[in-house]
Formats: sequence, structure tokens, C-alpha cells
Amino acid sequence: MTELNGVMLQYFQWYLTPADTHWQTLQTQAPCLAQAGFTALWLPPAFKGNLGTADVGYAAYDLYDLGEFDQKGSVQTKYGTREEYLAAIRAAQQAGLQVYADVVLTHKTGGDAAEEFAAIATSPPDRHPLQSDVEMIQAHTHFTFPGRNGKHSDFTWHWHHFDGVNHHLHSGDRPLLYQLKDKTHETEVNPRYWQDELQFTCEIDTSHAEVQTELNHWGEWFLTTTGVDGFRLDGVKYARPTFFNEWLAHVRRFAPPKLFAVGDYWADDVESLHTFISRTGGQLSLFDVPLHYNFHRASRAGGHFDMRRILFGTLMREQPSLAVTFVENHDSQPLQLMESVVEPWFKPLAYALILLRREGYPCVFYGDYVGGHYYDRGQDGQMHEVWLNSHRWLIDKFLYARQHYAHGEQYDYFTHPDCIGWTRLGNAAFPTAMAVIMSSAAPGSKWMEVGRPHTTFYDLTEHVPEPVQTNELGWGDFSCNGGSVSVWVPL
Repeated sequence: MTELNGVMLQYFQWYLTPADTHWQTLQTQAPCLAQAGFTALWLPPAFKGNLGTADVGYAAYDLYDLGEFDQKGSVQTKYGTREEYLAAIRAAQQAGLQVYADVVLTHKTGGDAAEEFAAIATSPPDRHPLQSDVEMIQAHTHFTFPGRNGKHSDFTWHWHHFDGVNHHLHSGDRPLLYQLKDKTHETEVNPRYWQDELQFTCEIDTSHAEVQTELNHWGEWFLTTTGVDGFRLDGVKYARPTFFNEWLAHVRRFAPPKLFAVGDYWADDVESLHTFISRTGGQLSLFDVPLHYNFHRASRAGGHFDMRRILFGTLMREQPSLAVTFVENHDSQPLQLMESVVEPWFKPLAYALILLRREGYPCVFYGDYVGGHYYDRGQDGQMHEVWLNSHRWLIDKFLYARQHYAHGEQYDYFTHPDCIGWTRLGNAAFPTAMAVIMSSAAPGSKWMEVGRPHTTFYDLTEHVPEPVQTNELGWGDFSCNGGSVSVWVPL
């Protein structure tokens, strides 16, 4: 994707409402998004969740219900109806945008009936050692989808299709998780994540032959129904990596030749990501979570973060061809589960780093692009009001620069703890040049090579008004304001 200078937009944030008519909005916005410089859209989960129109989609109930059946209190999902979803995909693709569907294959929520089965209780957060003998429990593990009545698939889910559950109807107030008798942890899952492996209602047993057949069938059906160009796979750290390889290998037989796939592996240590990539043979990309945390820490360091190390310990630096880079997303935004906010002042610097460099496949967060406003309860139990600042004006500038100037050789000038920069020298198709410089503290400047002798450069961001003239060797003294970024291109 980097050769094409592709840019993904995460086309949602957590706090959208049904009143936003999201699928309809996309139909009207798609041409403008393509014109701005986006090449792909990551859409939220389109299937029915346990909370109906209030569900973001990650509490997956029925993967076949794309807003078609009266289930969980509504026909439509939070984002609209099946017809609106398919129309939105067509509108995006006609505008030249690829569409990636968000898919949840590791858990199900909102079972239609309770079943009794043998299980072993564990006490969170540490599930080892097991805390009880085998006991008979009751949990909502029978999924019959009565509103759909067997359309698209007559498969129903039972307790033996799951590894574990996070509830027992008669457990009282005990905060217990239950592992089904004779079931084991996903053998390839990092042990550090066993403790939160069962945070969802019913954890799918991806080793079960009937489950594999049904998920393969669903993948075929979904691809032929929607015609999407790729997948964002939710919670890949909770299932064995080889399952995703097997599933992707199957569905790719029914997909476009270059079906894209990116996994959500939320871990701040890059070694966990390397291990997953090794076990999947590089068949899917991963979001660069360590890079996000570097941005988060730098934004909160009060100018004391060593910017020379901003890319250390990241996929962007160590496996750039499989890195999907991002600044913020729906999980990290304020009041969400993985809240790790990148402070607003630093976001222009972070977006310049992912959008104007050669490495990685950048993803822009919808909340950062259009802004947002919502209320929710925080971990302190209190209600909070949140405003998401729109950075669209600068992001659009960066998208323009990425299209027209972010090409060819890249020279880095990461020589100062506060102020770093790099240049792009263009190529045969784009014989131009660009210099990027940023500072996390005081104003800064750098003597950098752009390969354009005797050329006047101006700051595309309009932060620095005075132009820069390069010398006979194509070097110039480029500057930026404190806590800011400037993008210098030929006048």
C-alpha cells in the first residue's frame, strides 16, 4: 500500500448514534473523502449486536443480520439497514475508495436461550490456577436467531461451540469466569492475555470443526453479498493465529485477488506483534499499537520526550510493510476501554509522522477528522463531557502533501531530542521534493537536503510565513514553531 501512498480512514468513532444515519451519510460523503486523498475506508461492524441500535457492533450477536431482521429490538443496526449498508459500499467503491469490513470472529453475545453444561470457575483477573472443581452451570449459549428464522444459514450455536463464558445464571454476585469442561485455553494465545480472554459473553472455540465450517460459510456469504475489499479482524490476540490464516485462506477464494486484512492485536510490546506475524506468515497486517503509545507518552511528557526515539519499538520501524499506523481509534478515545489519549497539541505532529513518511499504511481516525461531542461515565463513576477536536484542516494539508510530494528517497534528521525532521526527494513519476520538521518543545530549525538547488520552499501548513531558499547543492535551513510541525514544499 505504501507504494500507492494509500491512506485509510476509520469511518466511525464509538459515540455515533442512530440519528447520525451513518450509512446514508457515507453515500453523500464518499466522493469528498476520495477527493481529499483517502483511498480506503474501515467501516464499523455492520451486523446486529446484542444492544440493537445502541450497539457499536462488537457485542456480536448475528453476523448474518446486516440490518435486515427484527432482532434485539430493531431491524436496523446503529448505522442503518442492510440496503443502506450495501448502497454505502457501492457509493464508496464508485468514488474510488476500497472498503474494509470490521469482523468479530472470536466471541458472541446475547444468546437466545440458556443451556446447562459442565464448567470450571476461575476468579478474575488471574485465571490460573483454576479456582474450583467441575460444576454444572447455566449460561446463554444457545443462539437460534428467531428473527432470521434460518435465512442465509440454519446453523444454531450451542454450549459446545464455545471455550468459555463470562457468566452463570446462578452465581450470585461472584465475579467469575467459566472455562468449559475438557476445553483448554487457546494454545497459541499469549499467556499474558489469558486473564482477559473471557471478557466477552461466549468465547468461540475456533478449533471446533462445526464452528470452522460455519465461519467459513459466513465469510463466503459476506464477501459475495457485500463485495468488500478487505477485513479488519477484531481481537486477534484472543484466538490462535493459525485460525485467522485458515479462515483467510478459505475466504480469499471468493474474494478479489488482493483482499486486504489487518488484525487488531492490542499490545504495547512490539515483540508480541512480531510473534503473531511470525505465526501467521505475514498473511495479515497489524495495527501499530506501540507507535500509538509512543505518541500518547510523547504528548503527555511536557516536551521531555526524546523525539529521536519516537519510532523505537514500533512496527513502523521494524516491519513497515505490515504496519497499519494510527494516532487514535475508537478504543483509545476518551472514556473508552483502552483510553490512551494523544493530546490535541501533539496530534498534528503524530499525523505528519504517519502520513508523510515512507513506512506503514496510515489510518486516520474519524473523530480526529470531523471532531465529536458526547457524554459518558468514566472509570471514576462520574459523568463526563468530551469534545473531540477536528484536525481536518491540517490532515487535509498532509493528505495533499502525501499525494503530491511524499515520494522517493527519504532522508532522516533525527538528531535532536526535541526537534526532528526528514525529507523526501521525489522520483521519476513525481519529480518534486518535501521537507518536514517538527518540535515537541521550543522552536527549531534543521539544515536538510531536498535535492532542489536554488528553489524557494514555502510552509504548506502556514505556520511559518517566511520562505526558504535552497543553496546550489539543494540544501536549506528549514524551521518550525515550538510544539508544532511545518511541511515545506516548492513554491
